[in-house]
Amino acid sequence: MKEALLELRAKALEGLKSLRSAEELELFRVKYLGRKGLLSEYMAQLSTLPPDEKRVVGKLANEIKVELTEKISVGESLLAVVTKVSPVIDVSLPGLKPHRGRTHPLVQTIQDIKEIFGRMGFQVVSGPEVELEYYNFEALNIPPDHPSRDDFDTFYVSDDVLLRSQTSTVQIRVMQKQKPPIRIIAPGKVFRPDTVDARHSFMFHQIEGLMVGGSTAGEGVNFGHLKGVLSLFIKTYFGPNTRMRLRPSFFPFTEPSAEVEISCSLCKGKGCSVCGGSGWLEILGAGMVHPNVFKAVGYDPEQYIGFAFGMGVERIAMLKYGIDDIRLFFENDVRFLSQF
Repeated sequence: MKEALLELRAKALEGLKSLRSAEELELFRVKYLGRKGLLSEYMAQLSTLPPDEKRVVGKLANEIKVELTEKISVGESLLAVVTKVSPVIDVSLPGLKPHRGRTHPLVQTIQDIKEIFGRMGFQVVSGPEVELEYYNFEALNIPPDHPSRDDFDTFYVSDDVLLRSQTSTVQIRVMQKQKPPIRIIAPGKVFRPDTVDARHSFMFHQIEGLMVGGSTAGEGVNFGHLKGVLSLFIKTYFGPNTRMRLRPSFFPFTEPSAEVEISCSLCKGKGCSVCGGSGWLEILGAGMVHPNVFKAVGYDPEQYIGFAFGMGVERIAMLKYGIDDIRLFFENDVRFLSQF
């Protein structure tokens, strides 16, 4: 029986060399090491052998079992590595086109606006989104009884802490920390409890602009500078043929104040449903910084003068790309985002 076991061992080791898959390896294991396998048949005959031969044959059978078990384990490991590293590739199949990431249109709009104002010498600054009531209202000359301070128009966290409703808060923080000249823009998120529809959202983006200089000749900032800066921005962003006009308005933190309008990009100023037949679209508010705002930050309004403006990023992007629903920016629809 010893010779038969040695012959079985030799055949098994030779057979291992030809195995090429996990299925073949499992069939090999069952054939030699299974409960009804060839090695088990020899082990069942041990009881018929003399004691001396039984010990020798039993020891050899166990050694063969351990050796084949180890060889099978090594084979399984090698097959797993080969399958993982070198999967079978059918070169006749068509290739898979990977998804290309795109810059979100709002991010793209902010980057474009920052680049335009950057060329005009404006620095980009930022401020906290959770703000004190002082920075959001009081320092901006907004009186206690103003409607915007009501719970229906502002997200309050506590009595004097809120989610900022405008990025104008940043101009106060900047002026508190540094003296003129100042030339900044402050992009960021703002929050208002508006009902979500095609034109409104409870969270959107604004860009605040501020320029402050001395009040003396040669250093001063006047309304003509404000008009020139905004005109250059509009013609650069919307195109050289875009017309601009300013209409008198009111904002507590600027005096005089104006709403800035551009000629409708869809009807070219002839009048359509988008512009309400007027041929003009309002895009931002602006004006000369109110003296009370300068006083709130410790500036002497007799010594310094400046202008400020604020624009909604979503509105700018909607006018630029002809988008008619603000909700499209936040739905993450790949069909929409892939167009930019």
